[in-house]
Amino acid sequence: MRNAFAAQIETLAAADPRIVLLSGDIGNRMFDCFKQRFPDRFFNCGIAEANMIGLAAGLAMSGLKPVAYTIVPFITARCLEQIRVDLCYHEQPVVIAGVGGGLCYASLGATHQSCEDLAMLRTLPHMTVVCPGDANEVRAGLAGVLQLNGPSYLRLGKKNEPLVHDGMPTDFHVGRALTVRDGTDVCLLSTGNLLPEVCDAAEQLGAAGIAAKVVSYHTVKPLDVDCLVEAFAAFPLVVTVEEHSLLGGFGSAVAEWRSDHAEAGFGRLLRLGTADDYPHESRDQRAARIAFGLHADGIAASVESAMRATPTIVLSTSTTQERAAG
Repeated sequence: MRNAFAAQIETLAAADPRIVLLSGDIGNRMFDCFKQRFPDRFFNCGIAEANMIGLAAGLAMSGLKPVAYTIVPFITARCLEQIRVDLCYHEQPVVIAGVGGGLCYASLGATHQSCEDLAMLRTLPHMTVVCPGDANEVRAGLAGVLQLNGPSYLRLGKKNEPLVHDGMPTDFHVGRALTVRDGTDVCLLSTGNLLPEVCDAAEQLGAAGIAAKVVSYHTVKPLDVDCLVEAFAAFPLVVTVEEHSLLGGFGSAVAEWRSDHAEAGFGRLLRLGTADDYPHESRDQRAARIAFGLHADGIAASVESAMRATPTIVLSTSTTQERAAG
């Protein structure tokens, strides 16, 4: 994902001279081509992320389109006050590009993991939150957030994530979810770089006779409300899957919406994410996902278990009846 980001920002910067790139002292080799082509539009701000956000706000107020890039916990939690006051309060069009969201840096311990960032940033007024599902969604997502008139957060994976889309999706729009796979029995709403795992889980469910629809919910804020209305009306079970804490993330956003829209349908909501805890051992992303059940096998098993416990909704012209599934 980060390589796709580097290539895409270079392409977009060639077409728009207002785009400037700020880095928190990482990605130096990755951005070599950008620096060679646009030496006056790259700023290495050092390990001073709060200052980088303030600088980005000033550049935006001067008519430029700044993109600030570094590792997720350092560009979110470390400088949350500057994001809140300098960017959101003034509605400045700055893209906060965080690399290594969720468990990507699990091997470096809790300081480098970020399973709280969505909870922090989606509560800020005027903030748009985009979590692409693969490298092609990264390209489309970066182009999309650069067109916004306010601040945005682009949450990236790290590297070597499997591709889900054959090319950059032409129907990608910020705030509008993408259907990746059709199904009739359960609807899986995936956000971020767990999308390939969710697609693999859907394959497993299909082999077990369960037709799973997969939706890439790349925009956590604003939510695609039309998609939610359709999902809860059509499916007895809707599942959110995210590499983020169950507290405050994408699943929480859907649950908040669901609680205010009981009329939207009869589907039950199941949320899959990380536990309310910090890891106390170093392990790679794959091992961390397995520990939280956020791999294809674990996701499929959780969905099958929930479906066995979920009533199937049967609608008639006069009454709504429930019968036990199976």
